[in-house]
Amino acid sequence: MNVFELARTLIDIESISENEAAVGAWLHNYLEKLARASGGRVEKMDVAAGRFNVLAKWGDPIVTLSTHMDTVPPFVPSREDSEFIWGRGACDAKGIIAAMICAAEKLVAEGNRNIALLFVVGEERNSAGAAVAARNACGSKYLINGEPTESKLALASKGVLRYELGARGKMAHSAYPDLGESAIEALLDSLESLRRVPLPTDPLLGASTMNIGTVAGGRAPNVIADSARAEILVRLVGDPQPVRQAFAKAINSRTMLNEILCIPPIRFQTIDGMPTSVVAFTTDVPVFGKSWGEPLLLGPGSIHVAHTLEERISKKELAAAVELYANVVKKLLATA
Repeated sequence: MNVFELARTLIDIESISENEAAVGAWLHNYLEKLARASGGRVEKMDVAAGRFNVLAKWGDPIVTLSTHMDTVPPFVPSREDSEFIWGRGACDAKGIIAAMICAAEKLVAEGNRNIALLFVVGEERNSAGAAVAARNACGSKYLINGEPTESKLALASKGVLRYELGARGKMAHSAYPDLGESAIEALLDSLESLRRVPLPTDPLLGASTMNIGTVAGGRAPNVIADSARAEILVRLVGDPQPVRQAFAKAINSRTMLNEILCIPPIRFQTIDGMPTSVVAFTTDVPVFGKSWGEPLLLGPGSIHVAHTLEERISKKELAAAVELYANVVKKLLATA
């Protein structure tokens, strides 16, 4: 398959986080055929029931190309026009998978060895696949992690601090609010206080940001709410501890703040002469750590259309990414 056919095939296999089995099986079968014809080997790396990473190796890996198989909801099937391939995962990150596979095919056909492809599950939710991969490293010295960076090497990426904010109240008839305690009002008061917390900034990464992603609670319009909850995500640019302390002080006594996830910001290795950028999103790389080698962050596509109904990737950039990945791998192999 060429890179466009491969990208569309992958997009059309629904793989919302925790439902990656079908796309994983397809990739395993495709890569197994490629490996048999070129002296490689492929394996599944179990993560959870019905969920697994896929690893393909040629020789003893020095450079590993890696990205994630899962997508955010909702599923959007592929389509294409003269300029773009559209659909869920077009740039985040099934188009990238396609470019990495085609780059590996090219490299192997040219006689290169000591490379690997690693495709993981769960990046969009909790990096479960990367956590398992970190415990099963194979000696790679460089990890090229694929995310939509507009084909520029990222200098740094922000981290994540995710919370669940909960509130409890007392049910009552809404005609007699003095007989109850509204959990929703308590939640809103704490959310407003959290919105006023000054967040840290960094000279390279810029400002931390906070998003209130979900809010839920109550039972009916005429019932004083006895419970409410919200999910909050902070994009970190430095040490999370000052944010933790400020948030703990900001909430009122009727709400509870539960930390769900913390991934630190990270700085990346670069290559002389290549264009660079700084990204605000978070990746699997902090979970990998250095277990798969020195990390680089690079991929075609724009994060600005990822996670939207307009997700797409330029055909021109996607085709160029095959050569880009192949050239970067060869540069890294030459330095090992």
